[in-house]
This record gives sequence, structure tokens and C-alpha cells, in this order.
Amino acid sequence: MIHSTAIIADSAKIADDVQIGAYSIVGENVEIGSGTRIESHVVISGPTVIGKDNHIYQFASIGDDPQDKKYADEPTRLIIGDRNTIREFCTFSRGTIQGDHETTMADDNWIMAYVHVAHDCHIGSNTIMANNTTLAGHVTIGDWVIMAGFSGAHQFCKVGAHAFLGMYCGVNRDVPAYTMVAGTPGVPRGINSEGLKRREFDTQQIKNIKDAYRLIYRKGLKLDVATQRSKSARPTNPNSTYFSTRCARPSAASFASPHADCPGCW
Repeated sequence: MIHSTAIIADSAKIADDVQIGAYSIVGENVEIGSGTRIESHVVISGPTVIGKDNHIYQFASIGDDPQDKKYADEPTRLIIGDRNTIREFCTFSRGTIQGDHETTMADDNWIMAYVHVAHDCHIGSNTIMANNTTLAGHVTIGDWVIMAGFSGAHQFCKVGAHAFLGMYCGVNRDVPAYTMVAGTPGVPRGINSEGLKRREFDTQQIKNIKDAYRLIYRKGLKLDVATQRSKSARPTNPNSTYFSTRCARPSAASFASPHADCPGCW
């Protein structure tokens, strides 16, 4: 059902069972998959592809121009997968030609009100972003990441799968998989044990991840030495692989590390 006051561009491709509320606008080169529900006063600009069974609430702005001063009306796009919930006043920008040409979000994500997803961001599946979460350009968010209210990530940061960012946390460095981060700037506070239990990681898997975390963060080793030792433990600690590879960057300053005056962060 499409409300009589909605404005739909001639080039938009909309599945027969899509619902579009009053005064919503669907622009040129937009595709919306079956079962998706668009509430009132939503603006969707193209090129944008939205998959199946999504629910986008009122006053969201989806697929508009990237907030990048270099943008010169190049043909970039936004791609959203299936079964995502996008609440009120969220903003999703398309990509840029200086980045990946597209902004993407996969499936089953829960995006709360006032979240901003900037150009060239890539969001995995099953994430939760609480109210006012903000992603700068070129940020990558892994599967099952939880970002608490008012948290954010600096441009080009990567947040690994199953990580947890606490309320008001601002990260300006990469966050390894499975890690809990809090504060501004964000510092590691251990692994996301409770989240891993909810994802049905068993006791041994969680222990393996803790061992890798301690090796990287608590042994006083240089980053390249610690990551190499973690990788060498792969036969007995397979869960360390994903964690350590997310730490193996050119500089120790490229991923979140504890403050020297914050023993509780270790």
C-alpha cells in the first residue's frame, strides 16, 4: 500500500507489497524489496538499494548526498540488506568516489533514533546502534557489534565483530574483535564475555579469546611480537586468530590501547 500523498519517482523499482506512508518521498534510482515498510515523512534518495522486510521509521533520510566537501554529484550508492530496523531521524549517506563508491549495511541490524552513518561506511549483520550513535566516513563495523548511546567512531576506524562500545565512548583507533571499549577516547576494558555467552560461545572459546587479549594487552610485548605469538598459538587457540589479525596493523597507535594511568583498563 502506498499512501496517496507519497511521491514516488518514475524510475523507482518498488515491490508490490511494499508499504509507504504519508508524505514520504522515494527518489530516482531507488529499489525497495518485498515486505519493506516505509513510515510517513521518510526521504529516500538514489541510487539506493533496500532489500526485503526492512522497517524504516518516520523522518529518516536514506541515501542522500555524502557530507563530504569533495563530493561533486558523482554516481555513488547506498545498499541496505534485509530485515533491518531503522528508527526515527536516522541519516544514511551514499558513498564517494574517493572511498568505495558505496555505503553498505547487511542484514538484521537494529538502528535506533538519530543514528548517523556517513559515506563509505560498511556495517555487518546483527549489530545494535543505540540512540545518537555516529559513524564518520569510511568506518567498518563487524557483525554483532553493539554501540551504546552517543558512542561514535572516527573516520577510517574498524570495529571488530562482537565488540561492545560503552555509552558516550568515542573511538579514534581500531577496536579488535570481541573487545569492550569505554571512555573518550575509548580504551579497552576486557572482552565482551556476556555478549559472547549470548552468542553461544562455549567456555573454552571464551577462555581462548581472553588468553589472546591478555597476550596483546597485558604481557608488555611489542605489538608485532604479541600478534606473532598469538598467531603461532592457532593450533591450540583458534579463536585467537581473528582477534590477533585485527591488531596486526602497521603501528601500535592504530588500535585502541589502555592508558598508562588507567590500571583498570588492563
